[in-house]
Amino acid sequence: MPTQSFTLDDLRRVLLEAAGADESVDLDGDILDTDFEELSYESLAILETCGRIEREYGISLDDSVVTEAKTPRALLSLVNTQLAGVTAAA
Repeated sequence: MPTQSFTLDDLRRVLLEAAGADESVDLDGDILDTDFEELSYESLAILETCGRIEREYGISLDDSVVTEAKTPRALLSLVNTQLAGVTAAA
């Protein structure tokens, strides 16, 4: 199985597919350390986003850990840690 990584561009795409975007928010800007709430994504939108990530990448993300990921950087780290575990197990 090839090594996968989940990038900020991947996250932007999945966020848009799962929950759309507020017109006042520039997802193309430097959002790595911006709280999801400031980006107009509430917890349900993040859970839906994570569900799509799980299905697309074949990983499992614990809801309690996901809700602690308050920024795109934190979520990217969480997803990439899970992907590394899947790749190592393959």
